[in-house]
Amino acid sequence: MRVAVCIKQVPDTEARLRVSKDGRWIEEEDLRYVVNESDGYALEEALQIAEGSGGEVIVVSLGPQRVQEALRKGLALGAARAVHLVDEAFQGGDAAATARALAAVLQNEDVDLVLTGSQSDDAGWGSTASMLAGHLGWPHAWLVMGVEMEDGTAKVTREMESGMNEVFRMSLPAVIEVQAGINHPRYASLKGIMKAKRKPIDTPTPAELGLDPAQLGAAGSRIEIVDVAFPESGEGAEMIEGDASTVAQTLVDKLQNEARVL
Repeated sequence: MRVAVCIKQVPDTEARLRVSKDGRWIEEEDLRYVVNESDGYALEEALQIAEGSGGEVIVVSLGPQRVQEALRKGLALGAARAVHLVDEAFQGGDAAATARALAAVLQNEDVDLVLTGSQSDDAGWGSTASMLAGHLGWPHAWLVMGVEMEDGTAKVTREMESGMNEVFRMSLPAVIEVQAGINHPRYASLKGIMKAKRKPIDTPTPAELGLDPAQLGAAGSRIEIVDVAFPESGEGAEMIEGDASTVAQTLVDKLQNEARVL
């Protein structure tokens, strides 16, 4: 079984962020980047599926040159090869433009399954994989907490509301978005790191994928980020004193008459 994993390189969640001078994104200079958390779990799940079926894993990512660090990590963990959409035409796109580019890659890879994380830690749209499935015309599942391969199908467990799970079977090929916590990601061995240096990373251009640059990246996006800013500080909290009954009644009164949310 051939499994593709779409990963994204995002700013370290523990990094100190600064708004860029144009006010439309964060300052990327000297910023530490890591593999998106849920994408790391998707990669581990793909490796386990490939190991169980005697197949292979392909890692795919879109972004500037620095993204090769994330792809090399995937190769060091056990992926067979990688695809990097590094051409300038791919950059700066929204979920729709990114999904269009990823779909073009995957249509040429003859894969049985595509795994991604549930959403990115930076933009957090959580819609790229859904649009990817639409372009491919494949079934799709989101918020997945369990995947089992059975007789050429995928038995999927999804997390629902109120502590309930949904279990169903999907025909392949399919696109599955996994939740963080679905497994325990492995660490790269020294041997794996050394082997990763010799594994190929393909860098196809839009022309090689049969894509129009006008439909990719910033040019092909339907969403534009116009402003990024830190949340404004509030005026502080109001402490309500008294016994439980008094506090509850006062809170309800404020929610009805001041906040007007009830």
